[in-house]
Amino acid sequence: MSNDSAAPGRALVIIPTYNEAANIATIVGRVRAAVPDADILVADDNSPDGTGNIADELSAVDKAVHVLHRPGKQGLGAAYLAGFRWGLDRDYDVLVEMDADGSHRPEELPRLLTALHHADLVLGSRWVTGGRVVNWPKSRELLSRGGSAYSRLMLRLPVRDVTGGYRAFRARTLQGIGLDEVQSQGYCFQVDLLRRAVQHGFTVTEVPITFVEREHGVSKMSRAIVIEALWRVTTWGLKPQPRRRPQPAAPAAAPARQE
Repeated sequence: MSNDSAAPGRALVIIPTYNEAANIATIVGRVRAAVPDADILVADDNSPDGTGNIADELSAVDKAVHVLHRPGKQGLGAAYLAGFRWGLDRDYDVLVEMDADGSHRPEELPRLLTALHHADLVLGSRWVTGGRVVNWPKSRELLSRGGSAYSRLMLRLPVRDVTGGYRAFRARTLQGIGLDEVQSQGYCFQVDLLRRAVQHGFTVTEVPITFVEREHGVSKMSRAIVIEALWRVTTWGLKPQPRRRPQPAAPAAAPARQE
C-alpha cells in the first residue's frame, strides 16, 4: 500500500511560492516521497528568482506536479484561495496547505491525512502536547503563541494553534465556509478560515507537528501582516458571534485492507 493510503480521497498539496528557488525542488521531492499518491500544485506569484521556471521543469517530468502561474505577488491568502479553487474545480477530495521552505515537514503529512478520516479540518499544531518549534528565537515564539492565544480567546475557538499554516481540508469544508467572502492575508488568513469552519459547525482536530525554521530564503512575515491580524481579529471578536451550524459527521474511515 502507498504511504498516503490514509488520505480520504484524492489529495492535492498546495504550495504557494515567491522567491523559493532554493527550496522548491527539495520540498516537492519530499512531498512526493511522503505521499506518493497525492498531487502537488505550486502556486507561484511570478517569482523574480525563477521559482516558477523550476516548478515548470519539475512538472515536465512528473505528471503529479502542477503549476499555477499568477501575475505577481498578491499575498499568501490570495495564493491559497486560487489554489483551492483550482483543486475544487478538478474534484480533489482533500486540499492541503503547506509552506515551500521546509518548515512544514512533508514526512508528517500522512498523520494529518489519517486524522482527516474523522474530521473536516486537521491542523498541524505546534502548541499541543507533542508539538514543538525548532530554531526559532524566543521573540518569534512569544509572538506566535500570543497571537494564537489572543485569537482563541477573542473568537472562542476550541483549538491551541490558531495561526498555523500546515492544514488539511476536506473539499466540502472549503465549499461550505464561503471562500468568496475571504479577503484576509497572512496570519489573519489562517485565523479567518478556522473561525469560518468552526462557525459552520465543521469538525476540527489538531495533530502535533515539529515546525522547523527555514534554512534558505527570507521569511514573508512583516509588521503589516501582524497589524492586519490584530485589527481583524479584534473586529471579528467584538461582533456578535453567529450560532454554530452543526454539519453531518465526517465519514468514518473504512476498515484497513490487509495486504
